[in-house]
Amino acid sequence: MTPFEVGLLMTGVLLVLVIFGVRVAFAAAFTGLVGLIVHFSMKMGFERGFFVALKMAGTIPHSKSVTYALSVLPTFILIGFLAFYAGFTKQLFEAAKRWLGWLPGGMAVGTVFSTAGFAAVSGASVATAAVFARVAIPEMLEAGYSKRLSAAVVAAGGTLASLIPPSAILVIYAILVEQSVGKLLIAGFLPGVFSALIYVGIIVAVSAWRGDAPPVKGYTWMERIESVPGTLPIIAVVAIIFCSFFFGLATPTEAGSLGAFVVLVVAFAKGMKARQLGQALHETAKLTVMIFTLIWGVLVYVRFLGFAGLPDAFKDFIVGLEYSPWIVMICILLAYAVLGMFMDAIGMLILTLPVVYPAVIALNGGEGVSAADSAFGMSGEACAIWFGILVVKMAELCLITPPIGLNCFVVSGVRPDIPVQEVFRGCIPFFVADVLTIAGLLAFPSIITILPSLMG
Repeated sequence: MTPFEVGLLMTGVLLVLVIFGVRVAFAAAFTGLVGLIVHFSMKMGFERGFFVALKMAGTIPHSKSVTYALSVLPTFILIGFLAFYAGFTKQLFEAAKRWLGWLPGGMAVGTVFSTAGFAAVSGASVATAAVFARVAIPEMLEAGYSKRLSAAVVAAGGTLASLIPPSAILVIYAILVEQSVGKLLIAGFLPGVFSALIYVGIIVAVSAWRGDAPPVKGYTWMERIESVPGTLPIIAVVAIIFCSFFFGLATPTEAGSLGAFVVLVVAFAKGMKARQLGQALHETAKLTVMIFTLIWGVLVYVRFLGFAGLPDAFKDFIVGLEYSPWIVMICILLAYAVLGMFMDAIGMLILTLPVVYPAVIALNGGEGVSAADSAFGMSGEACAIWFGILVVKMAELCLITPPIGLNCFVVSGVRPDIPVQEVFRGCIPFFVADVLTIAGLLAFPSIITILPSLMG
């Protein structure tokens, strides 16, 4: 059996384990370790190959966890949990409701913008959906909104956290493909706003047509202005992170740490107790450990893939296809849509990028290609950023599509009176909105690449 055949076999085993419910981290670590043992045993005998494979797999957690770029993850996660326990979400929603409630579906529009605002300090889609299921849905139901629309808006709005910086999944993408974390995070800003605006357009159109989301009126200008100060801490954190990245004033880790400090000071000023701080730190630690464990497990598998030669084989296959590069790119994105129906976003990206990313870069013309000589009209670095945003947007799409649709299950879990089937049905217009967003990002790549190109 050749190394390539061993690679295909172990990849098949991995997919079977994931389908049967084994956690991606453990399934990947197991198949990667077994693959390494088989590979080295074929070269140097079982006894020696076993110990070589074991030592190689054992060095990965340490070598990868001490990477400076990974230190940004806990700081971004901490910002989100501190903002939640400090009560910033209620203030965001209240401000959005007062300023935008007069529109058809105004409270739903306000929910989209408040989830986008919270996404700018959270970076976690599931957490955003869970928080606003508690904050926004009761008020929308009280105002006469249907359960289907109320739940769907929260589930779809939560997905914006994957794009709008700081985004944990974009950080992971940047680390895996060895691109600038700062440029990837900045690149997600305009697509995130673009996606939110399309959501708003869909909500206004559907609400005006169905009439099941009446506008909320009666707020005076003074009441609207009074709601603004409660949003200032989040605006400050967004400004700190954006300016630090865009102008090169600080590294992502430094910017995240400063943002966490600002939120912590404001939280204590607002009366956050030591118990709430402990809860925020505990939740941050749990989520950080989960992500790091996933990275460690999958990187064992990735190390095996390198020895098996699967990334190079897939790259040669993609480049050799006699189809337009644009057709191939669309097929790759469709494959992500299907895969995302059965896997969580982070696990899906970590598993596939080591194979798919080199193929996409090669399809464009290589890492050092100029925009003039490339297939997609952009340099190698710009293509890496463009593809990253597209893939993350596909991961967002999968958060509201069955059968996994994690955000839909989270919203239904927080609100047991709303069946998950109703949430999925309500998300159909937002699925259409996401398809339109992806089409726009494919047709106009500059939406993604313009801000990173200005960073130099």
